[in-house]
Amino acid sequence: MSESVTKSVPREQQEQRIKTRTAVKRIGGFTIVATAVAVLAVLGAVVLYAQSQDNDKYSLKSPSGIAFSDFRGYEDWAVVSSAHTDERLKVIVGNPTMIKAFKAGIPGNGQPFPDGSMIVKLQWTPKKSTEAPFVVDVPDVFKEAFVMEKDSKRFPKSGGWGYAVFNYDAASDKFTPDPKSPSDCGYACHTPVKAKDYIFHPYQKR
Repeated sequence: MSESVTKSVPREQQEQRIKTRTAVKRIGGFTIVATAVAVLAVLGAVVLYAQSQDNDKYSLKSPSGIAFSDFRGYEDWAVVSSAHTDERLKVIVGNPTMIKAFKAGIPGNGQPFPDGSMIVKLQWTPKKSTEAPFVVDVPDVFKEAFVMEKDSKRFPKSGGWGYAVFNYDAASDKFTPDPKSPSDCGYACHTPVKAKDYIFHPYQKR
């Protein structure tokens, strides 16, 4: 075998190894890209699903026209207080306007809450905890979102407050407006605390 042929064999082998490594890198790169695209697609689907759920919920209106979308973001509002009846465990949350008013001394200072104040009362059926080493009621099934919004022009006949109830069905994971909740549905109940601008619960110390 000639010297030139002898030298060309290792060179060809080296070139083949380079080509093989390049092909492997390309395949690896394609795999990473494909995986990233798949992950982004899944995340996008999750986000779109969550948005569609919110859009379904926030497209609702009460019989008197109070829109659930007015209370968009209530899931992250600050807690005002809580309450417990025989049938419901309740957590009351307020929007930033409401919380700011509470911290400014309203209604204890005799001033009314400003227009734009909103409260959502989140209501669950209670159950006894089977895990705590003491007797305690905890939330069981979510049932309703009872909402209040202050708009003196829209609701002059009910102290400036509009009321609505949006019922929740756990089986379908859907909200529906309560057909028996006109805008003044809570007015009679809240009249005893008219002097506190119709709000039962103060902003609790924490």
